[in-house]
Amino acid sequence: MRTFLFVGILFTVFSINSLSGQLFYSSEDKITFDETIELLQSSKAESYGDTLVMSGKLFLGIPYVEKTLEKGLPEKLVINLRGMDCTTFVENTLAFSLISRQRNNDFEHFARKLRTIRYRDGKLIDYPSRLHYFTDWIRNNNEKGIVKNITADLDGEIIQKDINFMGTHRDLYPALASDAHFKEIRKTEEELSSLPYCYLPQHKINSQEENIQNGDVIALTTSIKGLDVTHTGFAIKIDGRLHLLHASSSGEVKISEQPLIDYLKKIKNNTGIIVARPL
Repeated sequence: MRTFLFVGILFTVFSINSLSGQLFYSSEDKITFDETIELLQSSKAESYGDTLVMSGKLFLGIPYVEKTLEKGLPEKLVINLRGMDCTTFVENTLAFSLISRQRNNDFEHFARKLRTIRYRDGKLIDYPSRLHYFTDWIRNNNEKGIVKNITADLDGEIIQKDINFMGTHRDLYPALASDAHFKEIRKTEEELSSLPYCYLPQHKINSQEENIQNGDVIALTTSIKGLDVTHTGFAIKIDGRLHLLHASSSGEVKISEQPLIDYLKKIKNNTGIIVARPL
């Protein structure tokens, strides 16, 4: 066990059975975990999608924080429940919902689920084993049976797109100073670029709104060169309209004030969405 002190908060790298030496979290994260589990246990939902929405809403107001997973090398399984970006919000919410449904409500099972969700084939090996691109995240979690990509079923359109933003902006990612890591990321990018890219264009969302359910993972696609997705969150129905429950870069976990279709129109370079249904 190794302990670190940053800005008055105690951080510890713990060894928990099969997670030996991989975990990085604070005592405050463990307290938040216990409080969240207690709230979930006392709540009831009609469907798994409703459970996901209920779990996500427990984080409303939590600050948006970038790069919470970047703790240097070697790669660690970071659990941060005090601040989240859009992807870690989705991952944390999924992990809480999975262990709640399976009634394995201890911290070790949460950490294992998070590792399964966040890393390729559930194996934390090094920095490149993290699912950095969200289309890769969806594809791998589809293969693991955690979500199902339903975009094609929603009349999504298939295009080809080069996915290479990390490789062409190497200087933005300190871990890519390693030639070995850079080579692995480029290999992943080449594979992603060779695969069909299915998305639901903005102009089709309105006609498919009723087919998107509470708790579906919504990924925002983009026309930005080299990128697949710029943001993600969960579908939440309010008065029959589809909204987005997400960790907003404007400051915190929140629910979009406007329906999703209107919210997207204000986002520069947005082209539409990808929809993945948690299983």
